[in-house]
Amino acid sequence: MGPGGAEALPLVRLMRGRIASTVQVKAVNSKVVALGIGSGPDGLEPGPGTADAAVRYGIDFAATAERTGFIGKAGETLVLELPELHLGASPWSGLAPTVLLVGTGGGGPADHRQAGAKLARVVRGKGQVAVGFGSESPRVTAALVEGYLLGAYQPVRYGLAAEGVGKKRRAQAKPAAPGQAQSTGDLALVGSHDRTAVVRAQIGAAATAFARDLVNWPSNLKTPASLADRAVAGAATRESVVARVMDPDELAARRLNATLAVGAATWQGPAADPAGAPRLVVVSHRPEGVKAAPHFVIVGKGITFDSGGLDLKPNSGLATMKTDMAGGAAALAAVLAAADLALPVRVTAVVPLAQNSVGAASYRPGDVIEIGAGTHGAGTLVEVGDTDAEGRLVLADALGYAVAEEEPDCLIDIATLTGAAKVALGNATGAVLTRDSTLAARIEEAGEEHGERWWRLPLAPDYGEALETPNAELGSIGQPGWGAGAITAGLFLERFAGGGRWAHLDIAGPARAGGGHDWSPPGGTGFGVRTLIALAERLA
Repeated sequence: MGPGGAEALPLVRLMRGRIASTVQVKAVNSKVVALGIGSGPDGLEPGPGTADAAVRYGIDFAATAERTGFIGKAGETLVLELPELHLGASPWSGLAPTVLLVGTGGGGPADHRQAGAKLARVVRGKGQVAVGFGSESPRVTAALVEGYLLGAYQPVRYGLAAEGVGKKRRAQAKPAAPGQAQSTGDLALVGSHDRTAVVRAQIGAAATAFARDLVNWPSNLKTPASLADRAVAGAATRESVVARVMDPDELAARRLNATLAVGAATWQGPAADPAGAPRLVVVSHRPEGVKAAPHFVIVGKGITFDSGGLDLKPNSGLATMKTDMAGGAAALAAVLAAADLALPVRVTAVVPLAQNSVGAASYRPGDVIEIGAGTHGAGTLVEVGDTDAEGRLVLADALGYAVAEEEPDCLIDIATLTGAAKVALGNATGAVLTRDSTLAARIEEAGEEHGERWWRLPLAPDYGEALETPNAELGSIGQPGWGAGAITAGLFLERFAGGGRWAHLDIAGPARAGGGHDWSPPGGTGFGVRTLIALAERLA
């Protein structure tokens, strides 16, 4: 699916039969067997695989768990190490020596996703694990596999490698060996599992890992040029996918003025960096033999580093700004996954790439930029209110391009856009802004299916007054005193979305994990990828 961690995800093997007869090391090459125990109104509820294993091991696992205070909560774990006997034959000869009891809660997909994620963390470094639960339905199986693979992901580590000779030696960051990091072993699913559901979960998890890799990539390597190269490389490995990269000359010819302005400090002037010059990347999945397929277009913010520009961020805000292209990463990952799934729907990612830096050529607060000229309409004159609100400017360019050139049946933009969304919804919920109630419901349903929570915010028309300015047709940010920064940002973007079916997704909170979760280590989370894939499936 992509670089680094995506390729390092564990394999998932399907093992037909009952856990009682296949937990032998020779059968599945596993030293750990995981058994599920749920919680019901009458107490602990062992799954069928757990009951089978209890007979084979001669241990009442539910009673053992209950004595320890185990309550079967989703993701709760209890490790049982079988003792070695000094006298006589061991009754556990040939069986996995470690039994891991995993809480499956009420038994639904969300509980199994949590159980899978926790399982991946607990068995790290222990090799392949045989799992005897999760086969109740395809959705449950998919959630279990998805959770396990998400929890198994480890970020690519970067080290310094010296290149050159003598005093001209230079250090260049590049991926380093994992060192002492312990990987999570393959997953052997024992029982009767739906293969299609397993493959679907693997593709979704791999797409998420691909996005995480891109988000975690250091910004001294992740320039607009190198990120565009990654997008092209991903497209090249899939027959149904084509990619196009527009350089600054073509952006200028198309009058994509906002993207050029945001990226000006990096590529204009005496210290110009060609690799840092703005780009527009368009990557499309075009299935063959599908007549009149609907077109789903995803516009993703691709700011490879955001200093805030002349409205410089405080130091605490700069630390995570290599992740400010998480929306673009999600859009690219969703298109590649659509191709891997062979979805009968056209899916296109439009990603404006730029570095928002500080320099002599920086754009300024108070500048007036014409956005939308050459794409649709005569263009809108926008006054820059804050150079740290650059995301909505490049998105406006890309939305205008998408409306004029791609003719979307459904248009979504996704971005780490506003701190206001994070303040309102925290780190685990994305914001949805749209006037289309059916589309909003589909986004929320798609997210719920894959453990991504969304909450709809209102595009209140009267809040549009906050964007009025005497110096241009539209201000880029809300005027002081209005608040509602996530809503005014959505109202701004709506002006460039063409009036068709459109939604804005703000992932400023959930796109990044601080301390890490069972399903994601610290860094980029890949939030939104699985929602976009599921939404493409629904549109198909």
